[in-house]
Amino acid sequence: MKILSPFGPKIAKLKLPQFLIKKINAEVDKILSKKKLVKKLDYSKKLVGQVKQEFQLPKAFVKRNLEKVITKEVKNYIKKTTGKNTSKVDIKNFWVVRQFNNDYNPIHYHDGHISGVGYLKIPKFISKNPNKSKIDGTIDFINGNKMFLSDSIYNHQPKVGDVIIFPHYLMHTAYPFKSSGERRSFSFNLEIDSKIANVFTR
Repeated sequence: MKILSPFGPKIAKLKLPQFLIKKINAEVDKILSKKKLVKKLDYSKKLVGQVKQEFQLPKAFVKRNLEKVITKEVKNYIKKTTGKNTSKVDIKNFWVVRQFNNDYNPIHYHDGHISGVGYLKIPKFISKNPNKSKIDGTIDFINGNKMFLSDSIYNHQPKVGDVIIFPHYLMHTAYPFKSSGERRSFSFNLEIDSKIANVFTR
């Protein structure tokens, strides 16, 4: 895990193993093959994404395959950023985002204490203007205002397996892109010990 501190809030960047990426993608594809299940797990009404599809991963699948690795990495993140140990890592929700040509996620923030985003599929983006900065399909994390020696935006160009962990209030946005392929990602929100998360208590 690498802790990044491009501005005030600290974020973590890590990689999921390939076998786990394959397992999550297989579960997503299985869900997609069952229209009733897709409808049952639909999560789009609770999210701001202007994307094709957003649905929850079944809690049983998350508990069996993802809870252990996420708990370990979040505890490591909290320890490295605060010096404290959290005994509680409670995953509140975990969902998949399927983004296609011209889809985007507007600037927003999450609930809970800690949030995360990971990448399952990344298509080859077609840039209309190769001389411009390559932000198509990327994610920006935004905090405060740009000042001397202080940037306000951290841009990440996602690759399959990348996972970013960040405080829930950190605003972020996913840019649209031109491609015939799918940009598939997952997001989650979780809660930790309130005594650690609430910095206004002694």
